[in-house]
Amino acid sequence: MRGGAGTALVGDADTVTARMLEYAELGIETFILSGYPHLEEAYRVAELLFPRLPLQNLPTTAQQQVLSPFGEIVANQDFPKQQRTAEGASK
Repeated sequence: MRGGAGTALVGDADTVTARMLEYAELGIETFILSGYPHLEEAYRVAELLFPRLPLQNLPTTAQQQVLSPFGEIVANQDFPKQQRTAEGASK
């Protein structure tokens, strides 16, 4: 069990959705979700919970999102500058 403030939402997709909507009715606007293994749980939330939740208020982006080689969205369209070796070649 993790310490600190938090709660566990456990159950099938309908049960978890119902609990999240109850929190939303109380004024909770943001949820920080975690599960293990991380990637599989992210897909599970997207596939099972997102269709059941009112997500029409999501912000939209005007720019195309840039993905890293590992599939993460790169923040602010910024990439690290390439390092130069002593010989002047890029790494």
